[in-house]
Amino acid sequence: MNYKMKAARAEKGLSQAQLAKLVKVSRQTIILIEQNKFNPSLNLCIAICKALDRTLNELFWGEENE
Repeated sequence: MNYKMKAARAEKGLSQAQLAKLVKVSRQTIILIEQNKFNPSLNLCIAICKALDRTLNELFWGEENE
């Protein structure tokens, strides 16, 4: 699970559907990213980081997501 992304989304008060709309993907894509079942493109990672006010390091890199 990508707990960092899920926690950041919750902190912003966004549902999976709302985040998906912000970054122009389906809700299913957000679900799969949070479950570590989909490897998003760099552009999508950047869009998610901007929407959640986080850096790539904070959301996608590090031990917690491995």
